[in-house]
Amino acid sequence: MSLKESKPNYSGSVKSGTRLGVFGVGYEKYWVQFPGLFEDLVKKQQKLIEKLKRPDFDVVDFGIIDSPRKAYDTLPLIMAANPDMLFCDMLTYATSGTFGIIIRSLDIPVVMVALQPMKAMDYTKASTYMQLYNDDICSLPEFAGVAVRMGKKVPETVIGTLDNDPDADWQLDEYCRTARVLHDLKNSHLGHLGHPINAMLDMHTDATMFTSWFGSHIVECEANELMKYYNEVTSEEINRAEKQILGFFDTPDPVSDPISMKLTDDDLHIAAKVSVALSNFVKSEKLDGLAYYYDGPEESEVRKVMSNLIVGNSLLTAEHIPMCGESDLKTLIALLIFDRLGIGGSFAEFHPADFNDGFVLVGHDGPHNVSIAEGKPVLRSLKKYHGKPGKGAGVEFKIKEGPITMLSISSTFDGKFKFVIAEGESVKGPIPPTGNTNTRGFFKPDVRTFLRNWIKEGPTHHFALGIGHHASALEKIASYLNIDSKVVTRF
Repeated sequence: MSLKESKPNYSGSVKSGTRLGVFGVGYEKYWVQFPGLFEDLVKKQQKLIEKLKRPDFDVVDFGIIDSPRKAYDTLPLIMAANPDMLFCDMLTYATSGTFGIIIRSLDIPVVMVALQPMKAMDYTKASTYMQLYNDDICSLPEFAGVAVRMGKKVPETVIGTLDNDPDADWQLDEYCRTARVLHDLKNSHLGHLGHPINAMLDMHTDATMFTSWFGSHIVECEANELMKYYNEVTSEEINRAEKQILGFFDTPDPVSDPISMKLTDDDLHIAAKVSVALSNFVKSEKLDGLAYYYDGPEESEVRKVMSNLIVGNSLLTAEHIPMCGESDLKTLIALLIFDRLGIGGSFAEFHPADFNDGFVLVGHDGPHNVSIAEGKPVLRSLKKYHGKPGKGAGVEFKIKEGPITMLSISSTFDGKFKFVIAEGESVKGPIPPTGNTNTRGFFKPDVRTFLRNWIKEGPTHHFALGIGHHASALEKIASYLNIDSKVVTRF
């Protein structure tokens, strides 16, 4: 599956402002020895910069560092620019003095890019100039060794050719998307309303941990704040929301589940009113996401509102404002990561396995990223929300068929986070008509072994589910955040 096929387009309220830095390296002694080489390398670096440009990214060019003195002069400029990721363009051989002080002093991801202009030199016409112009990989071992001597991780590398190299272009794009994730994590304000469902011990997390590990700030919210926006919703807003919902969702007749009905006018009305209130609340409070769970008194208006957020939070999730039920802040972070990677992200857990056909149903009662649904999503009226108070509209859909990735973020005994990752396939076939999302998830080597291996890693029971295979990107993100990760299975 191509990148274009494996991710939705960005639009709406997705954050912007990701900043990339680029500096090239060279050896100052070459410029006098080989006239024109410096100018050719400048042009070569511009080609990399063009590859990194995105509509909502800033790309800062720090020029070519060709001596230790130039490295010291450039370092404060890089620090002042505060990039989310820094690309070292390995233009030709360079002494590691051009790199050592940079890698030592920065606490941001550095990627060494070695893209030579020619796939191979024409050896019958080869010259020292030609070799130096294509000497991109020459300093990689030296720079890696110096990073270790400076007490840093060996930087990630992209190796290939400057033109007509889809694999290198894919890697660069993955790093750009990773930079977006890192930028938005450390700049996000995530709302938390209510509390975890009583006795869900895997949900509880100290809010300060999220700032410590991810940089995100947790905004503690109150139910009465949402109720204020609910009470201000107008009839005109409700009518517009009802039309939007009916245009977006199918509303079929019930099938086999006795607690499901065709969407009622009352359930549509309350879903529309609550979705307007939720959207106004989240956007007015400038929240980048929200995790919530709140019972409220029986038969109260606040319980009716808090139990009917499913439609509104699914619409917001599709607008790049991830929402997470059952007060699961860890999975809210996972959903934010998936959204900024451009791969969707739906709130999910394991449902029954199918031992006949070798898959497990993965889904939840919400929220879901309807932008990655297979076909048109469905709304059903539910007479009860199983395990929770209230009743109302439920969103039912299956994630797009093809490659999928799961991420569970768990807390460990020693107060850290851990990424548990798996790649699989969303396979064709019917799902239960229960007003919940469900996807037929196939994972290697077989459903029993996969589930055993997944459980061994100590995940939370919730996870984010997205399209495409992106374990490598998630491993990079975990590494940059100094968080342990485990890929349970790859495709």
